[in-house]
Amino acid sequence: MRAALAAWLVLSLLGGTGAEDTCGDPPAAASRSVPAPQLSPEERLSPHMPESLRCDACHAIAFQIEEQLRKAEGKVGKKALKESDYIEVLERSCSQDWESYGVLELDGEKRLSGPGLPSQQPLSVLVSGGPWPGRLSKLCHGYVGERGEAQIYGAHRRGPAALRQLLCHGDKGPCAGRKERPDPRKALQNEL
Repeated sequence: MRAALAAWLVLSLLGGTGAEDTCGDPPAAASRSVPAPQLSPEERLSPHMPESLRCDACHAIAFQIEEQLRKAEGKVGKKALKESDYIEVLERSCSQDWESYGVLELDGEKRLSGPGLPSQQPLSVLVSGGPWPGRLSKLCHGYVGERGEAQIYGAHRRGPAALRQLLCHGDKGPCAGRKERPDPRKALQNEL
């Protein structure tokens, strides 16, 4: 028995997993490092939304417009808004601060993240602020100017899918020809 105890003690000291681990000390926690996305000069400095992020940006804008119009209609009992009211709501939607949006890197691809966009991995670094709010506001105003308030409000009245189709997926929309990306968490749940 003494020989076995002596062998265990020698092995414990040589292996570096000595008695301190068996005396109740918790094992050292594994550390993880998640780097911030590396942004190109265009992504950092341009006043315009990078082409690779325009589809995500369009979905964020459609979500914000939908939310603002839905809230305004809720105040009048779900009735259609007057033209002056929906014009004001659209202006307010585009002029908001957009601070809850930013860019992150997911599987080597940069993606815009924020309300109304698919949920991302819990371990990712979101770069928000900086040029992103101004880019979203500028793009939103561009969509409203290009499509017109009446056409946007009409699409909203037909439903969120119609608004996204009008703004994002039409022939010239930023998502034209792209398949919808599934929510990563829903995809994982379906695989289990």
